[in-house]
Amino acid sequence: MDFELDDSLLNLQDTARRFANEEILPVAAECDVSGEFPIPVLEKAWELGLSHTGIPEELGGVGLSVVAACVGVEELSRGCSGITTSIISNDLALNPILLGGSDDQRREWLGQCSDSFKLMAFCLSEPGAGSDVAGLQLLAEKDGDDYILNGTKAWITNGGYADIYTVFATLDRSSRHKGMCAFVIPKGTPGLTPGRKEDKMGQRASNTTLVHFDNVRVPATQRLGEEGEGFKIAMATLDRARPQVAALAVGIARRALEESLAYAADRKAFGQPIGEFQAVQFMLADMAKGIEASRLLTMQSAWLLDEGRRAAKQSAMAKCFATDAAMEATTDAVQIFGGNGYTREYPVEKLMRDAKLMQIYEGTNQIQRVVIARELSKE
Repeated sequence: MDFELDDSLLNLQDTARRFANEEILPVAAECDVSGEFPIPVLEKAWELGLSHTGIPEELGGVGLSVVAACVGVEELSRGCSGITTSIISNDLALNPILLGGSDDQRREWLGQCSDSFKLMAFCLSEPGAGSDVAGLQLLAEKDGDDYILNGTKAWITNGGYADIYTVFATLDRSSRHKGMCAFVIPKGTPGLTPGRKEDKMGQRASNTTLVHFDNVRVPATQRLGEEGEGFKIAMATLDRARPQVAALAVGIARRALEESLAYAADRKAFGQPIGEFQAVQFMLADMAKGIEASRLLTMQSAWLLDEGRRAAKQSAMAKCFATDAAMEATTDAVQIFGGNGYTREYPVEKLMRDAKLMQIYEGTNQIQRVVIARELSKE
């Protein structure tokens, strides 16, 4: 085992860290208040190779390993997890094309994202089908060589601005996972309309909307994989994406620890810095061990994926553990800051609001525990 980052990973880490400090942090608080979607920041991330990282080099992309992507994501999310969510959602949306698409489909759609800046959206969740993925209701009806899609997707990151949507629908609403299909659909397709933007508690810099499908005609050439393979593609996509979600949570927790350490050294009570009190020291210690354990689980799951090995259990463990640790770390950070932590003058209240979503999206942490338990029973 070697836990050192090699030179290429150190260079990537440095690039992502500088980008977070110079481009993300200066706008993070303002975007949180206004809910503004910072497209110029996202475009700069793409120009530096920090976005759409999974596109292979032969298709014009940077072709980062999952481990490398996680190294970058941790640094970016330290700046703002909302902006970082919108960045990594591009990889979430392109993974179905990588996993289920033909060579021609990969060249066509991923080539577009290499040639110019494109935003992508992964359309799986629905108003009544979040954790119950197989219960989705977006209907795809055959019409000659085309499919006609009708229904609504919910909680879609980048939904209001995406140039390319990867969409999951069913041929038969009663067939559960057996009827699911995956499609890639470009912006501007008649009947595809972004809906209401969600007014969220946290991660307010990421754009999250409904997406409506009203008789959307999709050629069979835009179906990914065979009919009925949509569920398999969706599950493989989520397994591959969860290490980056875990890395994002590590970045949030790390920022909470950094802010808490600085505040505990400066803030005085009873004639001494509060960091000298054991009660505060214990919270700082718990943050630190949670971060280290989360990072190790994250890198283990990422490494397994890079090795081409099955990682459903480890990806679920990493996502579940790291996001729970981030929630605990940010809650303790607010406690350490006391009354100041409850105001917007200090950054920890934003970190706490941002961390909560990490336990919910890309599979709630209760669903992650279901996945882990099922994998254990298989073993």
